[in-house]
Amino acid sequence: MDREYCFWFLLLTTTANTLVKGQGTTRVGFYSTTCPRAEEIVRSNVESHFRSNPTIAPGLLRMNFHDCFVQGCDASVLIDGPNTKKTAPPNLQLGGYEVIDDAKKQLEAVCSGVVSCADILALAACDSVVLTKGPNWNAPTGLKDGRVSSASEASNLPSFRDSVEKQREKFYAFVLNALDPVTLVGGHTLRTSACQFFSYRLYNFSTTGNGADPPIYPAFFNQLRALCPQNGDGSKCVALDTGSDTRFDTSFLNNLKNGRGVLESDQKLWTDASTKCFVRGFSRGSSFNKQFGRSMVKMSLTGVKTSANGEVRKICSKIN
Repeated sequence: MDREYCFWFLLLTTTANTLVKGQGTTRVGFYSTTCPRAEEIVRSNVESHFRSNPTIAPGLLRMNFHDCFVQGCDASVLIDGPNTKKTAPPNLQLGGYEVIDDAKKQLEAVCSGVVSCADILALAACDSVVLTKGPNWNAPTGLKDGRVSSASEASNLPSFRDSVEKQREKFYAFVLNALDPVTLVGGHTLRTSACQFFSYRLYNFSTTGNGADPPIYPAFFNQLRALCPQNGDGSKCVALDTGSDTRFDTSFLNNLKNGRGVLESDQKLWTDASTKCFVRGFSRGSSFNKQFGRSMVKMSLTGVKTSANGEVRKICSKIN
């Protein structure tokens, strides 16, 4: 089984996975004539905020992911109001809204009503990865902003307890092959998680031994217990990529190989035969960076809104 998936890893990374440039009304450089400085203005804002608060980088990447996973990449996660996506439990700890708002204000000053909030968020996510020494990719722009934002639909987001099969099912709603789920979860290299989402793995998880989830490496298990004591502060955050949480790299994937996955859903990518070879392949070479950009582009081109069901918001937090 493992050998079969190794074959698919090689096939998908060398032949079948060409970079998507755009879809329908979207394309790379969409604003080259209507707002030539659009990408520069977004990048400048991200860099400025990053210098004073580096945590905005993982925040913007996560926000983009949470936005795209529900109704497509339409910036509906930015909309204020009761029962909007922003109020859903998985989105309560999202950060980086001020970066998008600042960029939008500057863009409205130079080309009013032209650049969508969805494009600002997509560009900002790419800029964030670059600032943390990760890959750059050509993000297609021309996305429209959605007019609907529903908290209930956030249940489609991947969960920290999801099996690999469940993760794959959720990702397959908008990505195209078996490699993309592992690739996009690899973005956890910059993420943190609150103790409340994984401490159950440390206490009374199993009926034998020390009660830990078996895949956890013993020394790492003790480290996590020290960080998240039983009945302690469940809101305390822990890096998902131990030792390299401020740099976009393959350290997160190597940690999974060594039993150092913090979230149960992440560690399952190594213990499940259908994804193990993908984790191994990415952790050994530079193909992860290239594939991450490809997968982000494919994710951005799912459920693209048009003028019929979208708009370009004047203010990102509310519908026109």
